[in-house]
Amino acid sequence: MTLIALFSRFVRGTLFKYETVALVFALLFLYGYVFHRDHILRSVFRRTLMHSDAGPGPPVLMRIPGLNKGGLAGRSNGHLRYSHSHRSSHKQFESQNDVAHWELREDNVAVYSIQGRRPGMEDRFDYATGEKDGVTEKFCGIYDGHGGEFAAEFTEKLLSQAVLARLATAKRRQLPVNHSQILVEEILAVDEKFLTVAKSNEDMAGSTALVALITDSDVIVANVGDSRGVMCDGSGKTVPLSYDHKPHHPQERKRIKKAGGFIAFNGVWRVAGILATSRAIGDYPLKDHKFVVADPDILSFDLDEHNPQFLILATDGLWDTFTNEEAVQYIKERLGEPHFGAKSLVLQAFYRGSMDNITVMVVNLSRHRSNSTHVQ
Repeated sequence: MTLIALFSRFVRGTLFKYETVALVFALLFLYGYVFHRDHILRSVFRRTLMHSDAGPGPPVLMRIPGLNKGGLAGRSNGHLRYSHSHRSSHKQFESQNDVAHWELREDNVAVYSIQGRRPGMEDRFDYATGEKDGVTEKFCGIYDGHGGEFAAEFTEKLLSQAVLARLATAKRRQLPVNHSQILVEEILAVDEKFLTVAKSNEDMAGSTALVALITDSDVIVANVGDSRGVMCDGSGKTVPLSYDHKPHHPQERKRIKKAGGFIAFNGVWRVAGILATSRAIGDYPLKDHKFVVADPDILSFDLDEHNPQFLILATDGLWDTFTNEEAVQYIKERLGEPHFGAKSLVLQAFYRGSMDNITVMVVNLSRHRSNSTHVQ
């Protein structure tokens, strides 16, 4: 029997068998699922939304309350036209040696932020103050976008204005002020407004939101997602200001499963195999199914009790390379630098190999600390 005849018999008897063809298709499907899972799942969610919604609305024009009238929550009048090119006036954009970075130094707050090794910059930050009857309240916000910058920039633009407007309205009307309640309501209101715009544009972007509201007596921290805050108290001890919302944490995993969702390991544990944080602003396909929520956790800290030296608020680009204790120790040794150590900490995280955008905000509370000591 010739070699050609033997090869022909092998092809007919092996390669064209039903079991062989089925095995080849199964291997191809497995390859596509493992290496292109994100694309497949996002396509499924996009088709689900397209079939369930009546259709897209206006492109970017949305109804937003007048912020001077007291925040976003519960209001229904006023307009705002959102622009992707908006950039906070507090930030300065510079480029040195082809490394894009932003920085801020104002009052006792310093921020340093770099694009790092990512092809785009999705981190945003915000610092704003409100004053009424001689009492200053400081709003410090960190936002880590994913799926684009849209959600982070939208939240940066609206949240601080809404919160400070609510506080000003309450004080003007001499109403009791519940800072925690205001933070919860305004974060959820921003999320609702953003989802309206995102659905009309089929934009699936999302963002974390980590906010520290500093009054003359307390620090109230609201957290949505996996950006993280820590405090160095008067004794030098590291105190967590927030806890990451990760899909594999028991409480989050239980909530996701109850909503009909699942988590899958794709480098890290992800909601529906896509999102590495279980709470976020935006992410409308996952939000509509309640696999992801925007409900913030709130923690409150008495300034006199903790007598803090400083706070660190940062996106996960820092925490991928630093523990809480390492970051606090690093800033303690550099608090006298122009950026209170924020710039040095960001660059050190980059040198340690962080692959993400990195944003660090340091709030130097030594002034309050010295005032407290003087009063005692």
